[in-house]
Amino acid sequence: MPLFYSTNNRLARVTLEEAVITGLAPDGGLYMPEDIPQLPRAFIDNMAAMSLHEVAYAVIYYALQGDVPSHALKDIIARTFNFDIPLVRTRGGRFVLELFHGPTMAFKDVGARFMARLLAHYHSRHREWRTIHVLVPTSGDTGSAVACSFLNLPGVKVHVLFPRGQVNQLQQAQFSTLGGNVTALEVNGSFDDCKQLVAQAFADDTLARDMLLTTATSINVARLLPQMVYYFYAYAQLRASDVPTDRVVVSVPCANLGNLVSGIMAQRMGLPLTRFVSAENQNNIFYNYLRSGQFVPRASVESIAPALDAGDPTNFPRVQALTGSLDEARKLIHGYSYTDSHLIETMRTAYHAERYLLDPHSAAAYRALIEDLQPGETGVALATAHPAKLLNTVQRIVGHELVVPAQLAARQHGKRRVRPMASGYAAFRQYLTTQQ
Repeated sequence: MPLFYSTNNRLARVTLEEAVITGLAPDGGLYMPEDIPQLPRAFIDNMAAMSLHEVAYAVIYYALQGDVPSHALKDIIARTFNFDIPLVRTRGGRFVLELFHGPTMAFKDVGARFMARLLAHYHSRHREWRTIHVLVPTSGDTGSAVACSFLNLPGVKVHVLFPRGQVNQLQQAQFSTLGGNVTALEVNGSFDDCKQLVAQAFADDTLARDMLLTTATSINVARLLPQMVYYFYAYAQLRASDVPTDRVVVSVPCANLGNLVSGIMAQRMGLPLTRFVSAENQNNIFYNYLRSGQFVPRASVESIAPALDAGDPTNFPRVQALTGSLDEARKLIHGYSYTDSHLIETMRTAYHAERYLLDPHSAAAYRALIEDLQPGETGVALATAHPAKLLNTVQRIVGHELVVPAQLAARQHGKRRVRPMASGYAAFRQYLTTQQ
């Protein structure tokens, strides 16, 4: 049975079930697997012939060391990975892993769907449990992915906190029109304020005693484990192509660093990746850390890539735990930071010169890959959201009208149920106490 330790105290170890249910360690640390098992080299060599489900099952089964029964894990895998994750080769000769073909058309569908189904598995074994309250601060994609994944899950209530005026109408519709066990809370503040409210709720001992709280952000290790799968599947698709795979570099759009952590864990499991490229916008806390050695959070600044607007990357302690030192982090990860102007230029060039449409987040990763890739290396950029999720922004930049995919259009005109939330923790706490 795998154990998970707190990044604040390696001796504070819990089971996977405890880590998933609580989300955050009591000491405020993030849970990390005590042991990251190595997959057999034969598996890596034979992945090219495997389906996504086969790759996913093997990777997660090894990672969890049999903690979830085989039949239950196969069902979770089938319900999580029920959409394609294609690797697309652009005219520029680089590769883009499209992670946006799920129900809400963002990479977070993978982690949220896995966590929801894993939580349902645990809930079925503990009928005595109280209602689980899932707290989710969002700048757009996380809220919709979690709301959709947990919709009507028995014994669970989802509370999505989003900053007033900072989430576009299409993204907002994805979580505010669902109803049922999902409540959309419009916070009078920034995305950082939303995260702070959730952090205060977890630190509230009285509230934690009266309510069963967890989070479905990348703080929860259940979000990160399945995200390892698509790194393996990208490599499998490269192996099935005609390109060399001895020096593979993956570029990741970075905000809270959860996706980067998943990639590093995949490498620790034996995936032969040469290095990672972290791509940030002007909210470049991690980029500055790699350059200066100082991790200095600050208030986030709004950009055309809202999912990258993080002023205090929550998964930084996990990156530290995996790399061990600043020198090792610099060897493993090359950091880049871009302004809105850079992202706009990249989107226009990719669209008009390469006929490939990027959203602003994926544009950061694509530009960083172009700048970082060395001769003889094979590069993959993660495309984390469908361009139509930022419809007006993307149309304005590329000068072309987009067709809104059916799964996005379906919620566009639904009835919105939004509950305004006054500033400050007292109002949020009062709301939660009425939900018991």
